[in-house]
Amino acid sequence: MRIRFKPWARPELEASKFYIDNPEDYKGKWKELFGNNNPIYLELGCGKGGFISQLAVYNPDINYIAIDLVDAMLGLAKRKIEKEFEMADREIDNVYITRYDIERINSILSKEDNIERIYINFCNPWPKSKHEKKRLTHTRQLEKYKEFLAEGAKVFFKTDDEGLFNDSIKYFKDSGFEIEKITYDLVEETDFWENIETEHEKMFKEQGIKIKALIATL
Repeated sequence: MRIRFKPWARPELEASKFYIDNPEDYKGKWKELFGNNNPIYLELGCGKGGFISQLAVYNPDINYIAIDLVDAMLGLAKRKIEKEFEMADREIDNVYITRYDIERINSILSKEDNIERIYINFCNPWPKSKHEKKRLTHTRQLEKYKEFLAEGAKVFFKTDDEGLFNDSIKYFKDSGFEIEKITYDLVEETDFWENIETEHEKMFKEQGIKIKALIATL
């Protein structure tokens, strides 16, 4: 998603207590940063923060790390998280956001971090074959995730793009993941998971586009 430059984003992020500007320094040390032994879940490509802000508020006993590459997106995510926690009358104590290139994610996470879950929501489908390796669900990326995922960890994946979805099923299987659940129409699967709609998801539903989803277990 393209988004206009927001001059306020970088200063606000740098002043935020839950923004991490140097995530490499915390490789293997994220539990120390959170200050507890609660499970750590990860969102790759958090966008404007609609998903992670609700998830973190609803689940105070889970720690969350949300990653994006664009300051403007992270600035909006920061504000969204602040709003959700304020409405819930809660201190922001179980979520950190950071700017990082997900292709290099194993530079900021390790087995010591024991990540138990990854969320990938409506990532760039990179439809051209020459760009396939950039997909967040590509085998090349999945192998990187395996370097820091806990045994039995799960990946929750949603997309509107059927080509990406079908290819991703193969990617997961080739990387040794088991497809635990799968659907080509998430709206019809009311008990598929405890779903939180993203901004993209609402838009696609209004356009009549079916949402594809899966849960893959390592």
